[in-house]
This record gives sequence, structure tokens and C-alpha cells, in this order.
Amino acid sequence: MDAITCREISIVIPTFNREQVLLDTIECLLRQTAHPAELLIVDQTVQHEAATCQALLDWERQGAITLIRLPTPCVPLAMNTGLRKARQALVLFLDDDIRAGPDLVAAHLDAYRKFPQATAVVGQIIQPNEQPGPAQFNHPRSGLYSDLFFPFWSTQEDWVSNVMAGNLSVRREAALAAGGFDENFTGVACRFETEFARRLLRRGGKIRFYPAASIHHLYHPSGGTRSKQESASGYSTRQGAGDCYFAFLEGRGTNKWHYILGRLYHQIWTDFYLHNPWRIPAKVIAEFANLLNGWAMARKKRAGT
Repeated sequence: MDAITCREISIVIPTFNREQVLLDTIECLLRQTAHPAELLIVDQTVQHEAATCQALLDWERQGAITLIRLPTPCVPLAMNTGLRKARQALVLFLDDDIRAGPDLVAAHLDAYRKFPQATAVVGQIIQPNEQPGPAQFNHPRSGLYSDLFFPFWSTQEDWVSNVMAGNLSVRREAALAAGGFDENFTGVACRFETEFARRLLRRGGKIRFYPAASIHHLYHPSGGTRSKQESASGYSTRQGAGDCYFAFLEGRGTNKWHYILGRLYHQIWTDFYLHNPWRIPAKVIAEFANLLNGWAMARKKRAGT
């Protein structure tokens, strides 16, 4: 791609049960200095509030956005739908509860101009209570744990092997050729972004962390395609199964078991369980179910069924 322009990028926002914060997110994207060719809203909400519904319909009638509705909330499915529907060479995925400056899109485009070998660009993501700054990153840069805890609040550029989908742009054809996002990750879809990044790299892709493309993730307390329905006391297997699925897909030898047992330790060694030890047996059972489900999912995928 020799000369990238703003007309060559589509924005895709998967959304679920978000109201005013979604409208605020769209507003900031409509004010970008480099206006994207299209803004696709992949909406998995059953029924919006009247004001939200009216605003979305007004924008759609004006041609400012394209609404795509899905009946079942699933992050990878929503992202794949946007990836397939997008008409441009670059696709920028953003969360539905962000605050971004007017140069976000321009920064993503700039990254591809500076690094034409990049297959994907992940921008800086500032979570609540985080501050951007130079990072001292001493975690593994290879193997199962490669960049797993990368500080996406960093101000230092780097080539990485992990991404966060809330501020991620990809070359559309390369992402499709890699198979898109794995829809076996359901519910809160833990680790689906990392698994996608590893697949992209195995096909010869390169991922640039580019902090100039920065957002503040508001982490809105309700709604969201990665809904926080699982509290510290929850026993649901949706998130944990995805994490174990990732380990069985990407881990080798004892590496994957170290990861899975480490997950069990960190899930239980919390303030909640230290103060409620009688709940630990149920949590252990839930985590064992995670392991079995993750193993079954990986086995099924490898079998091609």
C-alpha cells in the first residue's frame, strides 16, 4: 500500500447494551481530522433507549454510520461481521466506550505509512486510573506468555505479539486470510485477541504498537461486548474456558499446564476467597470445568469439526 489515505480505512464498533456512552464514542469519531470512509456499528442490543435509537437512526439516514444488527452478542462474531462488511483496505476496531482525540484515525494511518511492513497496528489504551508513560517491560517476549502482559499504556513504540481489540487496526485481506477472529471464544471472549495476533504472526505478519494512536477506555460499568457479568465470586465457565482454550491451542508441553495451574492459583488467591474460604471448593470445580471445556474446544478445532 504505497499511498494510504483516510478513504482507505473503515471503522468497526461492536456494541452491546450501550446508550449515551456509545453516542459519545460515535460523536468523537465523526469529528476526526482524517475522516474514515465508513463507520460500521455492529449492534447486538435487543432494544435501545428511545433517545439512543433515534440518534442512531438519524446518523444512518444522514449516511454518517452504517448499522449492522446481530441477534446474539459475541465479540469475535461481531468483529468478523464488520471485517467482512468493510469495504476498505484497512479496518480499525474500536470499543464502544472510548474517548479519543481528533487525530486517532490519522495516527493509525500514519503508522502504516511509517511501517509499511505492518500487518496490524495496536494503539495506546489508557484504562481508568492509568497514566501514559515509558514502560519498564520485563515480561517474556516469546512462547505462550509472549507480551501477554504488555503495557498498552506505554509511550514507547515496539513490535509486539499481542493486541487489544479496543484500538486495533488491521490490513483487511491479511486478517481474512488468517481466518479472522476465532468465534469459539464466546461470552466475555477471554484471550481471543491474543490468539488472533499469534495466528497473524505465524502467517508472516507483523504488529506495531503505536502509542500516538491513543484512546481512553472508559470501562463503562454496564453493557459492553465483553460484559463484566462474572464477578470475583462468580462460578461461570465462559471466561475461564476461553483462557484454557487459548492455552491448549498455543501452549506446548508443560508450558500450557504451567499457564493453566497459574490461572487457578490467581483465580483463588484473591481477597474475596481469602475472606470467604468456604466458597473455594465451588470455584475449584468451576475452574476444572474450564479446563475440560477448553480442552474439548481445542480438540474439536484441531479435528476441524
